[in-house]
Amino acid sequence: MTDEILAFVEGKVGRLRLNRPKAIHALNEPMCRAMMDALVHWHSGPDVELVLLDHAPSPDGDPKYSRGFCAGGDVRAVAESGKKDGVAARSFFRTEYQLNHLLFAYAKTVVSFLDGIVMGGGVGIGLPAKYRVATERTIFAMPEATIGLFPDVGGGWYLSRLPGRLGQYLALTAARLNGADAHAIGLATHYIPSDALEDVKAKLVADPRNAGAILDAASVVPPEAPILAQRAEIDRLFAADTLEEIFGALEADPGEWAKQVLAGLRTKSPQSCKVALRLLRESARRASFADEMGAEYGLAAHVSMRHDFIEGVRALLVDKDNAPRWDPATPEGVTEATLDTIFSPLPAEEAWQPLRL
Repeated sequence: MTDEILAFVEGKVGRLRLNRPKAIHALNEPMCRAMMDALVHWHSGPDVELVLLDHAPSPDGDPKYSRGFCAGGDVRAVAESGKKDGVAARSFFRTEYQLNHLLFAYAKTVVSFLDGIVMGGGVGIGLPAKYRVATERTIFAMPEATIGLFPDVGGGWYLSRLPGRLGQYLALTAARLNGADAHAIGLATHYIPSDALEDVKAKLVADPRNAGAILDAASVVPPEAPILAQRAEIDRLFAADTLEEIFGALEADPGEWAKQVLAGLRTKSPQSCKVALRLLRESARRASFADEMGAEYGLAAHVSMRHDFIEGVRALLVDKDNAPRWDPATPEGVTEATLDTIFSPLPAEEAWQPLRL
């Protein structure tokens, strides 16, 4: 067990608390394994009836603790592995995706508190929960195209099932949603003010069998969700299934919002954007979350070894010059043959498998 995950039982509630504040609780492989170990231990026995997933509170008022639920995964380490043989990268993705699937298929009710930053890997552990609580501090995003990756950790499953073209918009632009947005489009099931969370958790510990009623009673009407005012434009401008056509629609639109979105989209990896669009098309037809995670693992194994991911991590997280040199640099340069290579299945002996309980 790592001290970056606090796993304990309180009453009949299993508590999983992320405890890596300097990294905004970003996940590494030992953290994923520690959570899986606890969930497996609690799975079949009567001692745990409910699981609460959140981040640890500050022991001394340190503001780093309140910045976020989980800012993602430890992609710097993954990129370092990708420069070499990729073994450590694949090990991380395999373990992380097993955790994502375990939470999705877990037999006991899970409540996730999406308080603060919820990005990448944080989405992967937060969204599988039956109950997902947003607050006024929630900042939700899938920013993988910014670093040359793709919306993984089940992102293909969740985004492809959002209304209209919201999934494509979020996957390509890395747009940030607030808590009201997340609640309005179904990513969160409840909206509760952050200063009420500790009282809600105490009530859940006292009465874990009535989790839904407790969360319902604590919920408030969210503020107006800005994303709803943009729905018509998003559905229209992101209607196409090709990146070139989406660029064309944005370029042809005279509105200021379209210009801003286009400017942001031009900074993303064209390869990542095309991978994301194809992933969402395929994910919408998938019958099971396990199939989704298997497909995303194959993609991760390929993409983590490619130039754009290694370059994106360098530019955004290592050197921080914010000037990634994508290759290919344009949507037209990312051919169907390239995508076919990235989406090619792994050999059977290397394929991802869910954790067997």
